Amino acid sequence: METHYSSYLFYLAIFSFFTPILFRYFFHRKRNLPPSPFSFPIIGHLYLVKNALHLTLTSLSAKYGPVLYLKLGYNMPVIVVSSPSAVEECLTRNDVIFANRPKTLAGDKFTYNYIVYVWAPYGQLWRILRRLTVVELFSSQSLSKSCTLRDEEITTFIRCLYRFSTINSSKKVDLTNWAFTLVFNLMTKIIAGKHIVKEEDAGMEKGIEIIEKLRGTFLVTISFLNMIDFLPILRWFGYKGLEKKMDVIHSKRNEFLNTLLDEFRRNKISGLKSNSSNTLIETLLSFQESEPEFYTDDIIKSIMLVVFVAGTETSSSTIQWVMRLLLAHPEVLHKLRADIDNKVGNKRLVRESDLTKLPYLRCVVNETMRLYPPVPLLLPHYSTEDCTVGGYDVPKHTMLLINAWAVHRDPKVWDDPEKFKPERFEATQGETERFNYKLIPFGMGRRACPGTDMGLRAVSLALGALIQCFEWQIEEEESLEASYHARMSMQNKPLKAICTPRKDLVDLLSQL
Repeated sequence: METHYSSYLFYLAIFSFFTPILFRYFFHRKRNLPPSPFSFPIIGHLYLVKNALHLTLTSLSAKYGPVLYLKLGYNMPVIVVSSPSAVEECLTRNDVIFANRPKTLAGDKFTYNYIVYVWAPYGQLWRILRRLTVVELFSSQSLSKSCTLRDEEITTFIRCLYRFSTINSSKKVDLTNWAFTLVFNLMTKIIAGKHIVKEEDAGMEKGIEIIEKLRGTFLVTISFLNMIDFLPILRWFGYKGLEKKMDVIHSKRNEFLNTLLDEFRRNKISGLKSNSSNTLIETLLSFQESEPEFYTDDIIKSIMLVVFVAGTETSSSTIQWVMRLLLAHPEVLHKLRADIDNKVGNKRLVRESDLTKLPYLRCVVNETMRLYPPVPLLLPHYSTEDCTVGGYDVPKHTMLLINAWAVHRDPKVWDDPEKFKPERFEATQGETERFNYKLIPFGMGRRACPGTDMGLRAVSLALGALIQCFEWQIEEEESLEASYHARMSMQNKPLKAICTPRKDLVDLLSQL
């Protein structure tokens, strides 16, 4: 009797597990869904994912069209769009429908229970956090106020690099390390009014050790979409130790952010003032005093976390890719340097106010982000209602993936899409807005990155100074494709180059 009862429970469990899957499978087939490859039960189309997800999706879209329907596992229907018109339709007419984010393992682990506004559900909390962040950091008024700070940070950065290049006989610099040092110091200056890597340690063993630790903590070494998100049963088996890795990373991030908050509170009690006024921590803690129920420590840390993670990874990655492309295309580097020499000269360092006079610099940055977008597959969206895209039905509770990589390299959209040609942006003065939904490195619509303007200013200013002040020569020839695939496999090979101060700038550099 007991054996029959156990068998009954077993078959009931199997029936309960497969019935929703089979129902969803046959029900979806009756809709006018977008084109889709053959799929297997349970795993759906996961068998097609052979390399980086955005590259797989690009190949599939080339075969099935710019609006593609997939079943990645048994738990998540997915629509993939890879044309400007489809992207525009999703992020304009259907923008509210796709304004949410799906629940993922990374979201569970890294977002303080989904209060980080990048991942927060679309609603009142998201509106408050986004408005706060935009007003305090990214509005035109805030960017104008922080302009001097960015100029000062670039001056410090160039001074450190010049000193390092003069005492280092080989003249070799690790641009991967230096770019991250610059951006992370800039972020901590804005957030906490201090540097994490002191000026005398930049490029030295102590500074390198600090940066390596921070890169392992704040650079997204784990994808925001993982196999567990599509096959949740893998979570039971500790698939590849992902959950444990995420717990360790989040613990390190949380410890770092708590240290900054605790230090500020101790200094306030002791009567010590920060070297910088109106830091983000100071502002957020003042809000906490007036509204402690809303501005909890987790809310404050969630805002800080977005600035660190989104700001450092995208900006430092873009700086490296621009330099890789310039070193591989010396004619573009010479043209850019000539423009900077003509507009700025060699009597002073390039400043943020000069950027409007350097449209070719913006063209170079735009073309780099077209070829190597910081996030090739934009953060996923999630539909809350049925809708149509490209004339096809999209059921509610469907994940939307926007393949920026495919849009940026579509031969129907761009001439010679695989070639590095900054001149393609010259007709529009380098303004990304004029390209509508053809260039989308930071997303569009409600969920677009609010820090785009600040990031572009910091990146452009850093690159302008690097090109103005130094001669560059690649240490070791390596194909751009190999560099990219190394980055995608999380085995990013450092960009090392020979850095020599320009003769006409030595007097200026020695006086910084």
